[in-house]
Parts: sequence; C-alpha cells; structure tokens
Amino acid sequence: MTELSNPIIEKSFAIIDNIIGNHDLSAREYNIVRRIIHTTADFDYLNLFYCSNNAIDTAILALQNKTPIVTDVSMVKEGIKNMVGKTYQNQVIVAVKQAKIPKSGHTLTETGLLKCCLDYPNAIYVIGNAPTALIALCKKIEQQKIQPSIVIGVPVGFVNVLESKEYLSRLGIPQIQIKGNKGGSTVAAAIINALLVMSYKD
Repeated sequence: MTELSNPIIEKSFAIIDNIIGNHDLSAREYNIVRRIIHTTADFDYLNLFYCSNNAIDTAILALQNKTPIVTDVSMVKEGIKNMVGKTYQNQVIVAVKQAKIPKSGHTLTETGLLKCCLDYPNAIYVIGNAPTALIALCKKIEQQKIQPSIVIGVPVGFVNVLESKEYLSRLGIPQIQIKGNKGGSTVAAAIINALLVMSYKD
C-alpha cells in the first residue's frame, strides 16, 4: 500500500518504537496502539487499550469479506474513507445521518444507531463519539437482536462513557475498546485504519 512507504509515517513509527521500547502487547495489538499514538501523540493508550480474544482476526476477516462498517458520527467515516477506498471498499454508514429527528427520549445518534441495528445486524460497529449509541447497541446485543462482527467502542468524555464501556465489556462479543474516559473519533478511525493495513498485508 502507498501509505506504508510514507517516510514521515515510518519515521514517526520509529520514534514511537524507540520511546516505548519493550511492551506486553502482541505484534498486532501494538500495530493498532502505535497508530493510535501516532494520531494522538498520547502514550497513555499503551495501557488503556483492550482487545478481546480473537477480536483482531475477526475484524480482519470481516473487513476482507467487505462487511459494512457502521460509525456513530461522520468524523469517523472521514477518517477511514481513504483507507477503505484503497482496500476493500466496504460500505460505510453513518448512524447519525440515518435519523432526521430523534426518537422520544433518545439522542439523534442513538436513534440512527437503532435503525442501523435493523438494517445491518452483522456489521462492524465503530463508536468513537456517542456513549448513548454504544449503550443502545449493547442493549440490542444483550437482547440477541443483532450479532455484530465486532464492536469498536471508544467514546470519549465524562457522561455515560465509563458506563457504556463497562456494558460492552460484559458482553461476549469480539470487541476493541479504550479503558477510561479517553477515546474519540480520531482514535476509532486509527483503529480501523490499522486493521485495514494489517488485513491488506496478510
């Protein structure tokens, strides 16, 4: 891939490698974390990253099979569209754009996410901004209404963020998340991009 020969990215990765040194992550986990750190310049992610067993293999297979990707907000789509275009051209659906008005008692993103659950029950779900959307998704999974290929749950902030991640962690579904209050759309995009690069190299 063209991106892999980018000298600035390769130099940045080398600097990150030098700063981190030894670590306990697998090679694939580290590839994801390194890209997050490259995106955020925040080395805390080395210790905040969580990946369930076989989640990376599951995600790579789903991407290679052109499984649709559902994101909560447009910023995540913007962050991955170039890499998706260079690889498998997966359909990318933005949940917040699927609802014109919020359902009573729900946010607009949550309302759109619920519609996506009906339309794309087996999609790759990527939540980088809205914890309410992640909670709604977890409820559907718990009710066995849907079976996503994998959930990337990395909302950022202070309201319902910890609760949404804890909810996800209790579910027996392939998942990648960032512990604590950190995360965000750029982190979500970095995770998907790292998975796409790894999948295309395999």
